[in-house]
Amino acid sequence: MKILIVKLSSLGDVVHAMPAVQDIRLAFPQARIDWVVERGFAALVRRCKGVHRVVPCELRRWRKDLFSPQTRQAWQAFKTDLQEDEYDAVIDLQGLAKSALVSWLARLATSGKRYGLANQTDGSSFEAPARWVADVAITLPARIHAVTRGRQLCAQALGYKIPTLISFGLLAHTNKALPATKNIAFRTGLKGIVALVHGTSRADKQWPLAHWRELAQRLNAAGFGVALPHGGAAEEASAHQIALDLPHAQVWPLLTLDALTDTLGNCAGVIGVDSGLSHIAVALNLPHVQIYNFDTAWRTGPLAQWQTDGLPGMRTGTADALAARQCSVFAQPAPSVDAVWRAWLTVSAGAPTL
Repeated sequence: MKILIVKLSSLGDVVHAMPAVQDIRLAFPQARIDWVVERGFAALVRRCKGVHRVVPCELRRWRKDLFSPQTRQAWQAFKTDLQEDEYDAVIDLQGLAKSALVSWLARLATSGKRYGLANQTDGSSFEAPARWVADVAITLPARIHAVTRGRQLCAQALGYKIPTLISFGLLAHTNKALPATKNIAFRTGLKGIVALVHGTSRADKQWPLAHWRELAQRLNAAGFGVALPHGGAAEEASAHQIALDLPHAQVWPLLTLDALTDTLGNCAGVIGVDSGLSHIAVALNLPHVQIYNFDTAWRTGPLAQWQTDGLPGMRTGTADALAARQCSVFAQPAPSVDAVWRAWLTVSAGAPTL
């Protein structure tokens, strides 16, 4: 069986789609799974276990210059790549006009079908072409977690029962992490490094810099170093403000998504706002606290189920185990430092010393 997943963006949404791939692997071990995704996230999808081929596209960029020779040439190359194989199932997990277009362009096997969403779910975007293009449009509950949304759509499309446990299947190559994050206990005597994911594309999701400063000070006092990733000049400036005069704080250089994933995987844990990097921390099964200024954690925050590969030879666990390892903290106008600190003490209780 050949299956094509269409989930183009954004970073957090791409991560949330990964458990659906792992469910398919369990249900159909011999299936070949390909994935169409925006080129900026292709490197991450290549790390997802079970993905045979990644088909990168650049719809975001192409829309800005639709009629240029360069765009036409790139579009034709993308269509050729997309239509290299024919599929028994094309599953649109995005539910937008652009993903419906990609689904429609994909080649089907003789008995193949296109599957997509029949309705909008709370907090998620949806556009009518997704329903029109699908041979089978699947109705999902209005209130559903982003991870469960993709898992349910794939399970109903292909006719299997969703496994109880969750796997993201995301691989981090910690041997390729930044040297400054390696052998921390041996080199410095620290318990490990906690990454503080302070950056987000939405200003209303940010946590106050003074809160980050106090949290970093508490982590240093508790024997942890802090690391501050960033995605550009403004976030880098904020990172340096947070790290100012702290004895064990490092501002990471601007890293590719590959390098960020590897380096996060080498950390003792992550504390961050609702952002793509925080969702990567969840997928890597790191001790993690996710900070929310809005009551949307029910839709995108860590689920109270153990994340396991779910395949032979891999560990399993219970809901209580993950509930104590990853959590979200919500308050308005913003969670207090005390609330986030208490959550960190809970999730880090069983974290290994690095």
